[in-house]
Amino acid sequence: MSCSVAVSNSPVFSPSSSLFCTKSSILSSSPDSHNLSLSHLKPSSSATTSCCSSPSNSTSSPSSPFRLRLSKPPVISSTSPNGAVLKRKRPARLDIPVSSLTFGVPATPSAVDRDVVEAEGDGFSVYCKRGRREYMEDRYSAADNLRGESKMAFFGVFDGHGGAKAAEFAAKNLEKNVLDEVIISDEEDIEEAVKRGYLNTDSDFLKEDLNGGSCCVTALIRNGNLVVSNAGDCRAVISRSGVAEALTSDHRPSREDEKERIETLGGYVDLCRGVWRIQGSLAVSRGIGDRHMKQWVTAEPETKVLRIEPEYDLLILASDGLWDKVSNQEAVDIARPFFVGNSKPQPLLACKKLVDLSVSRGSMDDTSVMVIKLEHYI
Repeated sequence: MSCSVAVSNSPVFSPSSSLFCTKSSILSSSPDSHNLSLSHLKPSSSATTSCCSSPSNSTSSPSSPFRLRLSKPPVISSTSPNGAVLKRKRPARLDIPVSSLTFGVPATPSAVDRDVVEAEGDGFSVYCKRGRREYMEDRYSAADNLRGESKMAFFGVFDGHGGAKAAEFAAKNLEKNVLDEVIISDEEDIEEAVKRGYLNTDSDFLKEDLNGGSCCVTALIRNGNLVVSNAGDCRAVISRSGVAEALTSDHRPSREDEKERIETLGGYVDLCRGVWRIQGSLAVSRGIGDRHMKQWVTAEPETKVLRIEPEYDLLILASDGLWDKVSNQEAVDIARPFFVGNSKPQPLLACKKLVDLSVSRGSMDDTSVMVIKLEHYI
């Protein structure tokens, strides 16, 4: 909108002054302009009513030295088929809600500001590193000399999703729940005992009305036997004289038997941006928690039992942050020299080397690696 102000009886503000453009269109009246007369000393009734006066009343009062011209905005119009002129109306205002740009679940107090977690024991080492998430969702558990038995130990790595609540709950409770069942069971029923321990932990978590879920891989050592279980895509790999052997199989919707199980239960599996997911959402098919998908996501683990022999030199438990970038054999090749034939074993450094390798290859996930020296428990 253009605007011009003319002050009468002043040579400084005369139309011929060089301070103004000389274009006649600015100072000349036109049918498309409004004149606003302002009283110099006192208001008059004519001054208040002439704000929207027509061009015919555009002459200013002698007592009003100011004259303000406001040009009308152009009117965009269109013609309807019957010849009538239609004025285009201003579109309705759009009210766009303002929402937070922060996604995710608030971190548990123990997870805040923990970029790296590391620990060592007599027979194990563990190293966890946060990925691109705001806070770490991985957890671990490690304990030996359990229930008065010097050679009984329990280890676990837990990879949370949708928050750290489920991983933290499993790390605190799964050991006790599994041992409670194992102690009262016969050796030949140990797989069922571990299964009940997992399912009891899942049931207890759901009673807490907590959200999120967690993949799990655990190793129970008792009476010279190694009992390895998993639910989800955390994995256990053992070294047999330097040869890697996976003791678990990842539970993902891409597995044919898992896909069939899910579809039998009324769910579906589809490919979303290169990743197979349940109901277009979850990329793992087993785990603790996940109440909103409990119909298809079971906490029932797969378990393998083997006798610990001298040729079994180490066991690696890790989250998928490692296994998505590092192969089973690579992991054994890197970790084993820090144990076997080394006068000063450095198991923690072995864990760090594996995590750093995964990160160097582009892993942005939380990565947790635990290495267990099996000969310590023979």
